[in-house]
Amino acid sequence: MSYEGSCSASYDPRLAVCDYNSASMSTNRIAIPFTATLLFFFCVTLGVGESYAQTIWVGSWAASQQLAEPRNSLSADDLRDVTLRQVIHLSIGGRQLRVHLSNRFGTAPLRFTSVHIAKAASAASDKIVAGSDKALAFSGSSDLTIPAGADYISDPVALPVPALSDWAITLHADALPAEQTGHPGSRATSYLAHGDSVASPEIPDAKKIEHWYFIAGIDVAAPAGASSIVTLGDSITDGHGATTDGNDRWPDVLAKRLETSNQKKQLAVLNHGIGGNRLLNDGLGPNALARFDHDVLAQAGVRYLILLEGINDIGTLTRDADATDTEHETLVRRMLAAYEQMIARAHTYGIKVIGATVLPFVGGQYYHPGPRTEEDRLAVNRWIRMPGHFDAVVDLDKVTRDPQHPDRLLPAFDCGDHLHPSPAGYRAMAEAIPASLFDLK
Repeated sequence: MSYEGSCSASYDPRLAVCDYNSASMSTNRIAIPFTATLLFFFCVTLGVGESYAQTIWVGSWAASQQLAEPRNSLSADDLRDVTLRQVIHLSIGGRQLRVHLSNRFGTAPLRFTSVHIAKAASAASDKIVAGSDKALAFSGSSDLTIPAGADYISDPVALPVPALSDWAITLHADALPAEQTGHPGSRATSYLAHGDSVASPEIPDAKKIEHWYFIAGIDVAAPAGASSIVTLGDSITDGHGATTDGNDRWPDVLAKRLETSNQKKQLAVLNHGIGGNRLLNDGLGPNALARFDHDVLAQAGVRYLILLEGINDIGTLTRDADATDTEHETLVRRMLAAYEQMIARAHTYGIKVIGATVLPFVGGQYYHPGPRTEEDRLAVNRWIRMPGHFDAVVDLDKVTRDPQHPDRLLPAFDCGDHLHPSPAGYRAMAEAIPASLFDLK
């Protein structure tokens, strides 16, 4: 028996749609029941509606990666037969999780013999909660090798993952490289010991290190409508001046506010700050434009970006010597162009960009800014506030400045170096960001 007519669209078992054309009425009477029978067979056989259901992954925690500089690298004695337990703090929760590891700045393959995750007893402890430890697999294997320059994502693990919870990622390696990919500004304590202790309830006599190595993110399986907010910035976003193991950087405070404010949708907050980072030139870590794809566009579920970056560009220009008026003007022009580039790239991916004004820093001994430097900051902030550039603006300059001396941080918000906020300052910054910004369409 022959059948006239053809399907003009490719078969998609999830949609079960086929467009018939040029078929006679009599042909359709035969073809449609026959096709329906075939589709039913394929749906039952393949488990359509279950096997093809997509998991919605949203980043819940992240850290920007860089090459750890020598003073923040592991010592030569700590590179052999080593266990690293590192504690992180999630924003939103979910029913499953997966872990991102990174060898992005490595020049040779990086091998781990095993990787585990467990609920941490607290943010400031090497102990894990009994019964919560799970071995991670990577394409079904517990042993993984990450190529040079690459990242790896673990297979999903079914775990109840509460919002705002602390988790310990524990790695074991027979040998680590002399130069490590990681995040030096962890503001969190990590634990190092020799031997394989990945599943140990605690790691007695571990060496304590305030850095993260090789861990880049955790995604959770979240409900429909959940999304993430990337906070891209320098040490003010990274949390210099925050409390070690206290999770009181401004992105932490924002995450807690959003989680406890009974919002209709879940909003994760991903901290992609790097101490010393700049818009235009590499420093401690790649410049913001260079890391934009990894740290913003590649994040799972990203819907919003808060950009607070530029203070190091402004301060560095005159840190060692005065600059000419032309050099000042060129710097400001290039900074504004960098903002435009990031806005355009984010908009291409449907990401809304919220601009944050640069905080005051006169009095800071690291940069010793003078009147001309302050003029640069004011010029940048005028552009940020101007309608038509960012999708929205949060005026963190206004929030943190001293009304009597607007070129300086309010003393109550100053960690003491006149450059970085204190925990009280970080809290004020987070509380000044209205939740309504994340309803932008």
